[in-house]
Amino acid sequence: MKRRAILFLFFTVLLLLLSGCGSSETTKSTAGNGRSGGAKVIKVANYFAENHPQNVALREKFKKIVEEKSRGSLKVEIYPNSALGAEQEFYNGVRNGTIEMGIPGLIMQNDIAKMGVPEWPFLFKDFEHVKNVLNGPIGEEITAELETKHGVVPLAWSANGFRMFSSNRTIDSIKDFKGLRLRMPNIPNYITIGKLLGANVTPLPISEVFTALEQKVVDGQDNPIATLRASGWYEVQTDVLESKHMFSPNVYVVNKKFWDSLTDEQRKIIQEAAKEAADYEFELMEKSYEEDKKFLQEHGIKFTTPDDKFVKQMEEAVQPLYDGLFKKYDWAEDLYKRIKAEAK
Repeated sequence: MKRRAILFLFFTVLLLLLSGCGSSETTKSTAGNGRSGGAKVIKVANYFAENHPQNVALREKFKKIVEEKSRGSLKVEIYPNSALGAEQEFYNGVRNGTIEMGIPGLIMQNDIAKMGVPEWPFLFKDFEHVKNVLNGPIGEEITAELETKHGVVPLAWSANGFRMFSSNRTIDSIKDFKGLRLRMPNIPNYITIGKLLGANVTPLPISEVFTALEQKVVDGQDNPIATLRASGWYEVQTDVLESKHMFSPNVYVVNKKFWDSLTDEQRKIIQEAAKEAADYEFELMEKSYEEDKKFLQEHGIKFTTPDDKFVKQMEEAVQPLYDGLFKKYDWAEDLYKRIKAEAK
């Protein structure tokens, strides 16, 4: 009887140990390699609202293509609206590998100077001009240092759009910028542009813009009107100046180590899906302008289109930015001229 009890206790302990080991290995295999149910998970972070063309393209193109063509070996999880942190935070996450992919703006220009080129003021004529430049050799030249300096691989250029000023008062001359408390991203070129136009610039992450406008900490901000609509800022603004003073692209980036861990086939699938999604997003952005404008007007936003004289005044006001760039970088003026030459 005593011997039977000892044997029972022995086998009970043995079963518990085996169960624990199995559970531990299961947890390890699930969490350790970024896998879920045998699939590699690709978390894609961005700062856009869920209904913004950026996230529409991710859902309808990127996620669908990747998951279908990989036959379940890859799973895409989309995190919009700064769900994984503000732009700098999620971009850092992609750099260090805690997030597989992100779609930041050109925040990396703070220490990779050429990444700031597409956002030089009054550089691009229209969407076609932007696509010709960014999807060609110049676009590759601009992103060339991302992999070596930041540990991220660029996959595709997408569109944020032509930036315009929204405000709580009408801006119809260069003088109206004086004293305007203007939110700009915390990027030197942006801040310089705002100051050269005569505004008082307050750098803030995009996640804080609505509150700053609502509480009148700032009077205005600059973004494409698709963002103004999708983020609800029209509720706390009255005017838009159709300045088109800058084009803001976004770039699909993936962590280098994660990228290297994929098979050739998986990399090809992701690359093609990123390109198709980004092209689709460009198309959505370009087509949505008139619809977004109509929506905003119906919600009380007044649009002001600057005349040629006003546009020239803005261009002349920001010229010192170009003078400084051309003096600082021996490649800057040549690159500027090559981009201008691509306009049709």
